[in-house]
Amino acid sequence: MHWLLSGPLSVEKLVVKIDSLPASTIGTRIVQLSDLHYDGFRLSSEMLEQAIIASNEAEPDLVVLTGDYITDDPAPIYKLVKKLKNLQSRAGIYAVLGNHDICYRTAKAEVTAALTSIDIKVLWNEIAYPLGKELPLVGLADYWSKEFNPASVMNQLDDATPRIVLSHNPDTAQILQQWRVDLQLSGHTHGGQIILPNIGPLVVYYKKIIRKVPKEVRRLIPFLRSDYVKVLRHWEWAQGFHQVGKNQLYVNRGLGTYLPGRLFCPPEVTVITLE
Repeated sequence: MHWLLSGPLSVEKLVVKIDSLPASTIGTRIVQLSDLHYDGFRLSSEMLEQAIIASNEAEPDLVVLTGDYITDDPAPIYKLVKKLKNLQSRAGIYAVLGNHDICYRTAKAEVTAALTSIDIKVLWNEIAYPLGKELPLVGLADYWSKEFNPASVMNQLDDATPRIVLSHNPDTAQILQQWRVDLQLSGHTHGGQIILPNIGPLVVYYKKIIRKVPKEVRRLIPFLRSDYVKVLRHWEWAQGFHQVGKNQLYVNRGLGTYLPGRLFCPPEVTVITLE
Protein backbone atom coordinates (compact mmCIF):
# COMPACT_ATOMS: atom_id res chain seq x y z
CA MET A 1 0.00 0.00 0.00
CA HIS A 2 2.80 2.41 0.90
CA TRP A 3 4.80 2.03 -2.28
CA LEU A 4 1.81 1.95 -4.63
CA LEU A 5 -0.38 4.64 -3.17
CA SER A 6 1.44 6.90 -0.72
CA GLY A 7 4.13 8.48 -2.86
CA PRO A 8 7.54 9.70 -1.64
CA LEU A 9 8.10 11.48 1.65
CA SER A 10 8.02 15.28 1.56
CA VAL A 11 9.91 17.48 4.01
CA GLU A 12 8.01 20.74 4.40
CA LYS A 13 9.91 23.73 5.76
CA LEU A 14 8.33 26.94 6.99
CA VAL A 15 9.10 29.96 9.14
CA VAL A 16 6.45 31.03 11.65
CA LYS A 17 6.42 34.50 13.17
CA ILE A 18 5.30 34.82 16.78
CA ASP A 19 4.62 38.15 18.46
CA SER A 20 6.73 38.78 21.57
CA LEU A 21 8.75 35.63 20.97
CA PRO A 22 11.41 35.43 23.70
CA ALA A 23 14.86 36.26 22.35
CA SER A 24 16.18 32.95 23.63
CA THR A 25 13.77 31.03 21.38
CA ILE A 26 14.23 32.98 18.14
CA GLY A 27 15.46 30.51 15.55
CA THR A 28 14.08 27.51 17.45
CA ARG A 29 13.57 24.58 15.11
CA ILE A 30 10.60 22.27 15.69
CA VAL A 31 9.97 19.02 13.81
CA GLN A 32 6.39 17.70 13.65
CA LEU A 33 5.43 14.11 12.84
CA SER A 34 1.81 12.98 12.80
CA ASP A 35 -0.64 10.16 12.03
CA LEU A 36 1.76 7.24 11.76
CA HIS A 37 -0.92 4.51 11.91
CA TYR A 38 1.96 2.09 12.26
CA ASP A 39 1.05 -1.52 11.55
CA GLY A 40 3.20 -2.50 8.57
CA PHE A 41 0.35 -1.80 6.17
CA ARG A 42 -0.63 1.85 6.48
CA LEU A 43 2.97 2.94 7.05
CA SER A 44 5.97 0.94 5.91
CA SER A 45 9.10 0.57 8.02
CA GLU A 46 11.03 2.14 5.14
CA MET A 47 8.91 5.28 5.14
CA LEU A 48 9.14 5.55 8.92
CA GLU A 49 12.91 5.23 8.78
CA GLN A 50 13.08 7.97 6.13
CA ALA A 51 10.98 10.23 8.35
CA ILE A 52 13.22 9.66 11.37
CA ILE A 53 16.33 10.35 9.31
CA ALA A 54 14.76 13.54 7.92
CA SER A 55 13.85 14.67 11.43
CA ASN A 56 17.35 14.06 12.78
CA GLU A 57 18.97 15.79 9.80
CA ALA A 58 16.99 18.93 10.68
CA GLU A 59 18.79 18.98 14.07
CA PRO A 60 15.60 20.03 15.89
CA ASP A 61 15.44 21.80 19.21
CA LEU A 62 12.09 20.11 19.79
CA VAL A 63 10.20 17.20 18.21
CA VAL A 64 6.42 17.03 18.55
CA LEU A 65 4.14 14.15 17.66
CA THR A 66 0.48 14.96 17.05
CA GLY A 67 -1.35 11.67 17.42
CA ASP A 68 -2.67 8.47 15.85
CA TYR A 69 0.33 6.21 16.37
CA ILE A 70 -1.92 3.15 15.97
CA THR A 71 -5.20 2.48 14.19
CA ASP A 72 -7.14 0.20 16.56
CA ASP A 73 -5.24 -2.70 18.16
CA PRO A 74 -2.49 -1.09 20.31
CA ALA A 75 -0.07 -4.03 19.88
CA PRO A 76 2.04 -2.35 17.12
CA ILE A 77 2.98 0.51 19.48
CA TYR A 78 5.67 -1.65 21.07
CA LYS A 79 7.45 -2.18 17.77
CA LEU A 80 6.93 1.47 16.86
CA VAL A 81 8.61 2.87 19.96
CA LYS A 82 11.74 0.82 19.23
CA LYS A 83 12.05 2.85 16.03
CA LEU A 84 10.99 6.20 17.50
CA LYS A 85 13.75 5.78 20.07
CA ASN A 86 16.13 6.90 17.30
CA LEU A 87 14.59 10.37 17.14
CA GLN A 88 16.95 13.10 18.35
CA SER A 89 15.98 16.44 19.88
CA ARG A 90 17.83 18.95 22.05
CA ALA A 91 14.86 19.77 24.31
CA GLY A 92 13.07 16.44 24.15
CA ILE A 93 10.10 14.88 22.38
CA TYR A 94 6.50 15.70 23.30
CA ALA A 95 3.29 14.08 22.10
CA VAL A 96 -0.49 14.24 22.22
CA LEU A 97 -2.87 11.40 21.46
CA GLY A 98 -5.30 11.15 18.57
CA ASN A 99 -8.73 9.58 18.26
CA HIS A 100 -7.31 6.23 17.13
CA ASP A 101 -5.05 6.09 20.17
CA ILE A 102 -8.05 6.02 22.49
CA CYS A 103 -10.71 4.06 20.57
CA TYR A 104 -9.63 0.56 21.68
CA ARG A 105 -10.38 -0.35 25.30
CA THR A 106 -6.77 -0.41 26.55
CA ALA A 107 -5.21 1.76 23.85
CA LYS A 108 -4.82 5.04 25.72
CA ALA A 109 -2.97 3.45 28.63
CA GLU A 110 -0.80 1.22 26.42
CA VAL A 111 0.14 3.94 23.94
CA THR A 112 0.94 6.41 26.71
CA ALA A 113 3.05 3.87 28.63
CA ALA A 114 4.95 2.80 25.52
CA LEU A 115 5.80 6.35 24.48
CA THR A 116 6.75 7.27 28.04
CA SER A 117 9.09 4.27 28.20
CA ILE A 118 11.36 5.94 25.62
CA ASP A 119 11.13 9.37 27.27
CA ILE A 120 8.49 10.79 24.96
CA LYS A 121 6.36 13.00 27.18
CA VAL A 122 2.64 12.58 26.51
CA LEU A 123 0.55 15.67 27.29
CA TRP A 124 -3.17 15.21 28.02
CA ASN A 125 -4.62 18.59 28.99
CA GLU A 126 -1.18 19.59 30.30
CA ILE A 127 1.41 22.35 29.97
CA ALA A 128 5.13 21.70 29.59
CA TYR A 129 8.10 24.04 29.30
CA PRO A 130 10.76 22.36 27.14
CA LEU A 131 11.71 25.74 25.62
CA GLY A 132 11.55 27.66 28.89
CA LYS A 133 8.86 29.36 30.97
CA GLU A 134 8.44 32.15 28.42
CA LEU A 135 7.15 29.80 25.70
CA PRO A 136 4.90 27.08 27.13
CA LEU A 137 3.87 24.00 25.18
CA VAL A 138 0.22 23.00 25.65
CA GLY A 139 -0.97 19.48 24.86
CA LEU A 140 -4.73 18.91 24.71
CA ALA A 141 -6.83 15.78 25.09
CA ASP A 142 -8.25 14.54 21.80
CA TYR A 143 -11.24 16.52 20.55
CA TRP A 144 -13.41 13.40 20.33
CA SER A 145 -12.64 12.28 23.87
CA LYS A 146 -14.84 13.07 26.86
CA GLU A 147 -11.87 14.82 28.46
CA PHE A 148 -11.35 17.51 25.84
CA ASN A 149 -11.41 20.62 28.03
CA PRO A 150 -9.16 23.39 26.71
CA ALA A 151 -10.42 25.96 29.23
CA SER A 152 -8.93 23.97 32.11
CA VAL A 153 -5.50 24.36 30.54
CA MET A 154 -5.57 27.59 28.53
CA ASN A 155 -6.93 29.63 31.43
CA GLN A 156 -3.79 28.81 33.40
CA LEU A 157 -1.73 30.98 31.06
CA ASP A 158 -1.40 34.75 31.00
CA ASP A 159 -2.66 36.15 27.71
CA ALA A 160 0.60 38.06 27.33
CA THR A 161 2.53 34.79 27.18
CA PRO A 162 3.09 33.29 23.71
CA ARG A 163 2.40 29.57 23.47
CA ILE A 164 2.40 26.57 21.15
CA VAL A 165 -0.57 24.19 21.26
CA LEU A 166 -0.62 20.54 20.20
CA SER A 167 -4.12 19.36 19.29
CA HIS A 168 -4.64 16.33 17.06
CA ASN A 169 -7.82 17.50 15.37
CA PRO A 170 -7.64 20.86 13.54
CA ASP A 171 -11.36 21.45 14.08
CA THR A 172 -10.36 22.54 17.57
CA ALA A 173 -8.90 25.73 16.07
CA GLN A 174 -12.44 27.08 15.89
CA ILE A 175 -12.90 26.66 19.66
CA LEU A 176 -9.38 27.81 20.53
CA GLN A 177 -10.05 31.26 19.10
CA GLN A 178 -11.21 32.13 22.63
CA TRP A 179 -7.55 32.15 23.68
CA ARG A 180 -4.23 33.23 22.34
CA VAL A 181 -2.67 30.47 20.22
CA ASP A 182 0.53 31.58 18.53
CA LEU A 183 0.92 28.25 16.77
CA GLN A 184 -1.41 25.25 16.82
CA LEU A 185 0.04 22.03 15.42
CA SER A 186 -2.46 19.41 14.28
CA GLY A 187 -2.79 16.33 12.09
CA HIS A 188 -5.79 13.97 11.79
CA THR A 189 -6.76 14.79 8.19
CA HIS A 190 -3.97 12.99 6.29
CA GLY A 191 -4.09 16.12 4.19
CA GLY A 192 -7.33 14.96 2.60
CA GLN A 193 -5.40 12.03 1.04
CA ILE A 194 -6.76 12.60 -2.48
CA ILE A 195 -6.26 16.15 -3.71
CA LEU A 196 -7.67 17.53 -6.94
CA PRO A 197 -5.03 19.94 -8.33
CA ASN A 198 -6.10 23.58 -8.06
CA ILE A 199 -9.37 22.45 -6.44
CA GLY A 200 -8.70 20.78 -3.08
CA PRO A 201 -9.59 17.60 -1.17
CA LEU A 202 -11.84 15.20 -3.06
CA VAL A 203 -13.73 14.48 0.17
CA VAL A 204 -15.40 17.90 -0.01
CA TYR A 205 -17.11 16.90 -3.27
CA TYR A 206 -17.54 13.32 -2.13
CA LYS A 207 -19.76 14.58 0.71
CA LYS A 208 -22.01 16.33 -1.81
CA ILE A 209 -22.23 13.22 -3.97
CA ILE A 210 -23.14 10.72 -1.26
CA ARG A 211 -26.04 12.87 -0.07
CA LYS A 212 -27.72 11.89 -3.33
CA VAL A 213 -27.18 8.16 -2.74
CA PRO A 214 -29.92 6.32 -0.77
CA LYS A 215 -28.81 5.36 2.75
CA GLU A 216 -29.52 1.68 2.17
CA VAL A 217 -27.04 1.73 -0.74
CA ARG A 218 -24.37 3.60 1.28
CA ARG A 219 -24.42 0.90 3.96
CA LEU A 220 -23.47 -1.74 1.38
CA ILE A 221 -20.47 0.14 -0.03
CA PRO A 222 -17.65 0.83 2.50
CA PHE A 223 -16.46 4.09 0.95
CA LEU A 224 -19.99 5.48 0.85
CA ARG A 225 -20.65 5.00 4.57
CA SER A 226 -21.28 8.25 6.40
CA ASP A 227 -18.41 7.80 8.88
CA TYR A 228 -15.92 8.49 6.09
CA VAL A 229 -17.11 12.08 5.85
CA LYS A 230 -17.13 12.82 9.58
CA VAL A 231 -13.35 13.07 9.91
CA LEU A 232 -13.36 16.86 9.74
CA ARG A 233 -15.79 19.76 9.61
CA HIS A 234 -13.32 22.39 8.41
CA TRP A 235 -11.86 20.75 5.31
CA GLU A 236 -10.45 24.13 4.33
CA TRP A 237 -7.84 23.35 7.00
CA ALA A 238 -6.99 19.91 5.60
CA GLN A 239 -3.29 20.70 5.32
CA GLY A 240 -0.72 23.45 5.58
CA PHE A 241 -0.65 26.85 7.27
CA HIS A 242 -3.80 28.81 8.13
CA GLN A 243 -4.73 32.01 9.93
CA VAL A 244 -7.74 31.31 12.15
CA GLY A 245 -8.85 34.64 13.53
CA LYS A 246 -5.82 35.97 15.41
CA ASN A 247 -4.37 32.47 15.82
CA GLN A 248 -2.07 30.43 13.60
CA LEU A 249 -2.64 26.79 12.63
CA TYR A 250 -0.46 24.27 10.83
CA VAL A 251 -1.87 20.90 9.75
CA ASN A 252 0.57 18.10 8.97
CA ARG A 253 -0.48 15.63 6.23
CA GLY A 254 0.75 12.70 8.30
CA LEU A 255 2.84 9.67 7.44
CA GLY A 256 0.28 6.85 7.45
CA THR A 257 -2.17 6.08 4.67
CA TYR A 258 -5.74 4.80 4.52
CA LEU A 259 -7.52 3.24 1.59
CA PRO A 260 -8.03 4.37 -1.10
CA GLY A 261 -4.54 5.88 -0.64
CA ARG A 262 -2.93 9.22 -1.40
CA LEU A 263 -2.94 11.18 -4.64
CA PHE A 264 -1.14 14.53 -4.94
CA CYS A 265 -0.90 14.41 -1.13
CA PRO A 266 2.52 13.03 -0.08
CA PRO A 267 3.35 11.96 3.47
CA GLU A 268 5.02 14.72 5.43
CA VAL A 269 7.69 15.65 7.93
CA THR A 270 7.40 19.32 8.93
CA VAL A 271 10.36 21.49 9.95
CA ILE A 272 9.27 24.77 11.56
CA THR A 273 11.57 27.65 12.47
CA LEU A 274 10.29 30.27 14.91
CA GLU A 275 11.06 33.96 14.50
